Amino acid sequence: MPFVKPKDLLNQAILKGHNKTDLSVSKTLVSSLVAGLILSLAAFFAITVTVKTGSALIGAILFPIGFIMLNLLGADLLTGVFLLLPLAYLNNKTKTPIAKIIKNWILVFIGNFVGALIVVAMAAFVMTYGFSTEINTVGAKISSIGESRTLGYAQYGISGWITVLIAGVLCNWMVTMGIIGSMISNSVIGKAFAMWMPIMLFFYMGFEHAIVNMFLFPMAMTMGASFSVYEFFIWNEIPVIIGNLVGGLALTGLPLYFLYAKKS
Repeated sequence: MPFVKPKDLLNQAILKGHNKTDLSVSKTLVSSLVAGLILSLAAFFAITVTVKTGSALIGAILFPIGFIMLNLLGADLLTGVFLLLPLAYLNNKTKTPIAKIIKNWILVFIGNFVGALIVVAMAAFVMTYGFSTEINTVGAKISSIGESRTLGYAQYGISGWITVLIAGVLCNWMVTMGIIGSMISNSVIGKAFAMWMPIMLFFYMGFEHAIVNMFLFPMAMTMGASFSVYEFFIWNEIPVIIGNLVGGLALTGLPLYFLYAKKS
């Protein structure tokens, strides 16, 4: 498994960041739609495994399959471009200005969310035979997770909001290490192993990932969870997005840029 040196790895990440802002609107939307579809199905799969085996660890071990698949395809997650585009900006502010970065983030957010909602619709239909039966144990588990990670945070007020934000920071620290891991080897096996480790960690620890939550919380509402769209965004999605941005940039992007790209 040929190893890519950190400096060369960072150059790859910077080049990817530049290339992503040069994609057309349609290609960016389709790429992020594919990522939202795959990661949402992986989350659904992992929760199903957890419920049926009674082991959260087994679910966490298997969840990275989706992340590995979408990265090998080059599909775009919002949490990934939170790392790659700022690196490109630091490298060449003229080629990748702030306006292009914001535009890309908005398009990827939309694509990821639409992909997640498509999986919600299909998964909910399949689980309930077209909404003609009661929810099963998997649906009940998803519903309880949704309530605990919105209303559960809300009961602690500002402390709960900060808690979910920090969980978002920790999550994208690991996710962006997975993004970097996808470039650390030239072999598929090497890439997959380097991605698998940090993704398993974040999922098992219950850290907050914006795109997983784009599937999880609408799915929970479909399964009868008693929280509103407003509560989902205020007590989860918004602080998670902020935390994901901070975690990916502050704990992965900036240290690597300082170590391997910044001129003295």
